[in-house]
Amino acid sequence: MYEHLGELLTVLLTLDEIIDNHVTLKDHWTMYKRLLKSVHHNPLKFGIQEEKLKPFEKFLLKLEGQLLDGMIFQACIEQQFDSLNGGISVSKNSTFAEEFAHSIRSIFANVEAKLGEPSEIDQRDKYVGICGLFVLHFQIFRTVDKKFYKSLLDICKKVPAITLTANIIWFPDNFLIHKMPAAAKLLDRKSLQAIKIHRDTFLQQKAQSLTKDVQSYYVFVSSWMMKMESMLSKEQRMDTFAEDLTNRCNVFIQGFLYAYSISTIIKTTMNLYMSMQKPMTKTSVKALCRLIELLKAIEHMFYRRSMVVADSVSHITQHLQHQALNSISVAKKRVISDKKYSEQRLDVLSALVLAENTLNGPSTKQRRLIVSLALSVGTQMKTFKDEELFPLQVVMKKLDLISELRERVQAQCDCCFLYWHRTVFPIYLDDVYENAVDAARLHYMFSALRDCVPAMMHSRHLESHELLLDCYDKEIMDILNEHLLDKLCKEIEKDLRLSVHTHLKLDDRNPFKVGRKDLALFFSLNPIRFFNRFIDIRAYVTHYLDQTFYNLTTVALHDWATYSEMRNLATQRYGLVMTEAHLPSQTLEQGLDVLEIMRNIHIFVSRYLYNLNNQIFIERTSNNKHLNTINIRHIANSIRTHGTGIMNTTVNFTYQFLKKKFYIFSQFMYDEHIKSRLIKDIRFFREIKDQNDHKYPFDRAEKFNRGIRKLGITPEGQSYLDQFRQLISQIGNAMGYIRMIRSGGLHCSSNAIRFVPDLEDIVSFEELVKEEGLAEETLRAARHLDSVLSDHTRNSAEGTEYFKMLVDVFAPEFRRPKNIHLRNFYIIVPPLTLNFVEHSISCKEKLNKKNKIGAAFTDDGFAMGVAYTLKLLDQYQEFDSLHWFQSVREKYIKEIRAVAKQQNVQSTSQDEKLLQTMNLTQKRLEVYLQEFELLYFSLSSARIFFRADKTAAEENQEKKEKEEETKTSNGDGPENTVCVDPVVK
Repeated sequence: MYEHLGELLTVLLTLDEIIDNHVTLKDHWTMYKRLLKSVHHNPLKFGIQEEKLKPFEKFLLKLEGQLLDGMIFQACIEQQFDSLNGGISVSKNSTFAEEFAHSIRSIFANVEAKLGEPSEIDQRDKYVGICGLFVLHFQIFRTVDKKFYKSLLDICKKVPAITLTANIIWFPDNFLIHKMPAAAKLLDRKSLQAIKIHRDTFLQQKAQSLTKDVQSYYVFVSSWMMKMESMLSKEQRMDTFAEDLTNRCNVFIQGFLYAYSISTIIKTTMNLYMSMQKPMTKTSVKALCRLIELLKAIEHMFYRRSMVVADSVSHITQHLQHQALNSISVAKKRVISDKKYSEQRLDVLSALVLAENTLNGPSTKQRRLIVSLALSVGTQMKTFKDEELFPLQVVMKKLDLISELRERVQAQCDCCFLYWHRTVFPIYLDDVYENAVDAARLHYMFSALRDCVPAMMHSRHLESHELLLDCYDKEIMDILNEHLLDKLCKEIEKDLRLSVHTHLKLDDRNPFKVGRKDLALFFSLNPIRFFNRFIDIRAYVTHYLDQTFYNLTTVALHDWATYSEMRNLATQRYGLVMTEAHLPSQTLEQGLDVLEIMRNIHIFVSRYLYNLNNQIFIERTSNNKHLNTINIRHIANSIRTHGTGIMNTTVNFTYQFLKKKFYIFSQFMYDEHIKSRLIKDIRFFREIKDQNDHKYPFDRAEKFNRGIRKLGITPEGQSYLDQFRQLISQIGNAMGYIRMIRSGGLHCSSNAIRFVPDLEDIVSFEELVKEEGLAEETLRAARHLDSVLSDHTRNSAEGTEYFKMLVDVFAPEFRRPKNIHLRNFYIIVPPLTLNFVEHSISCKEKLNKKNKIGAAFTDDGFAMGVAYTLKLLDQYQEFDSLHWFQSVREKYIKEIRAVAKQQNVQSTSQDEKLLQTMNLTQKRLEVYLQEFELLYFSLSSARIFFRADKTAAEENQEKKEKEEETKTSNGDGPENTVCVDPVVK
């Protein structure tokens, strides 16, 4: 009875503590009372009758006094227990006072022995009730046992604080001193002060020992879980059935005891830190979070094996009841055998019979209460021997625990107190991220966070608890995203990017220096349940990478291959199955698109440089750290994207561009200064060619170059000859682009036809379908297939001779009498080549300089342009008659030999400065000679494209073809297909 009274007083104490700690409730109550004052001034405005205000205020004052002042417990114990009508006097009843005090001491003796021990179950709650009963005894009888009072305070050394509920913590010393100030005066101040000092010491020691406690409990709980699994997995044998039940009972109770101990450590430590407003170290936070995980692991163990546990509990309760009945039966026989009759002995016997009858049935809470009350009477008069009573008490305690196992485990593993300690969650997530090995423990922490939801659901207003849940959900998810998911996404992306770009050495990835985290363990986790969603870390990171790679690929389509490689690496390294972007051009590396080049051909030829041998265009200069390049594969992929029709359109645009450039070319050649100098040089060469072995003098070309420079230069420092050289280079770049278009078309066609086994013998699918007599749709499909195969075969075998077309279009116009001024072009080529070589050497020297503006290593567009222009003017023979490159070779070889001879002479004088100068001169001459040789080879290669060196038989054949074409154009045959219109067919 006294224990149940203590439980009631504990509830009242808890209510008082909750109200004292509920700051929001007090603030809102104050605001509500202020509102009533406003209502007093104008009751009609609020629709309230004035005469009802005073009774309402009195009711509020009464409510505040009874509930909101935190005096519920005080009001309860200060009641008038004595009858005012001369009836029973409680305070004067010495027998009751003695029994009351004796019961308190008896309960305390049982509680004190278990407090702080591993077998502690609910002694802390009972201790709170004992303190309440002691205060009630003092309030009624106004007497105090100083020794017992000191014993109650000594418990504070073992248990400095007790968590009543959630974050409400209760200090026994503060309670006893506050409720019994007269008794507190009997103790010296040092004793009271020592209790508070001990509380601080306890917290410091607990913080230091937390890590060890975690390690110990980790071993204990792991061992217990293994016992549970092995024991519940075995089939029970009939010959050891009772022993198995006893083992299961002990293991179940052990799991509950671990849960109680861990829960007590977590709640006491966290609430003490918060109550005393002391900072908690990260180590302590991590250790407490580990304990929370162990607590939920115990709960999940019971839940996972709940079917087997439930079946076992029913058998265990029967077994325990059987043991209790045997003990009671022995005692009952002892009472019956005693022949001395008395009413007291009859009461004892009746109590034992009542306990027996009650135990023969289900182990409900009411039945166990009756058994407890009956045994409290039945154990009088030495009915049980000492060695019999203790085992009976142990059995009854086990029966209480096993009968309420599910409820007790659920209560001890309830982590709703985490709502008040949410600040530890970010630190916990950081720890999980850093130690990715234990990623699976996230499930336990989120299970603990879900325990806060039922408490929120008890909110009396629907909107209130929905708002609470939404805010809580949003807060937890924001923390999870910030401290784990987003960091994980960025780390994975960084790892993939650095792995793909390992050759760039962007970061030190030596695992011995920077460490290594196996983040793949996060992706092996099952989805985590939280509220009405499942948090799938794998899906979250996969979606982030898919979205990032898609967006970045759309910005830079040429990087599709990099992101495709990163997707494959994500699958291999982390098991992330990602979605392909399926962007229009993501499978083709086409560089600068043909359409863009075609529309801006004038910009392209001026900004890109052509390499004849590798068939590649290189950007002249760029603001970025890299230069763009365009090769045959890019053109082929672009043609594959847009279709082969783009090739003819590109040639048409190039034709229009060449028309404009040749107009400028004609104007330059028609200029009086240029034309007069060229005619003068032609006359000079004719006069001296016999004397000079038919070689155009190198000095004459240098003189021409200097003379043109005297005519004026542009603000950029370029002469007219420099600009003319650039014009020729741009014309050559355009022809090089046409060559690349043709090569790209052949490349595309050969790739498309590569699956046809034999190009020489292609079967007719249409004929085969007709023979089989298949449907009309099949016949139509076969006809289309034959047409496609025929087109591909023809395109891959022949290709279109675009060079021949562009020569045939412009050549007749160039060779007309009205363009006679163009016939002087061949004599300007030597000065042009000299100008080009000087420019080329200057560009190559800039490659080794820090400022690389104007640097280049190739410009074969000039050679292409010269070869094409000479072909249009039919001046190959005239240019060859100059023997220009032989003249250049002889000139430089002669000078190199002269310098070498001087070096041999000066080597005897040992003038180092002069020798260095000669070495530099020799190197410069060798560089010039090499550059002229390279230009000669490039020009010879370019002339092959236009079939400049033909045999006599080929020339005769070509004359016959021209004569036939002339007859056809006069009406003797079909119309000529070549025209000088803007569109080339």
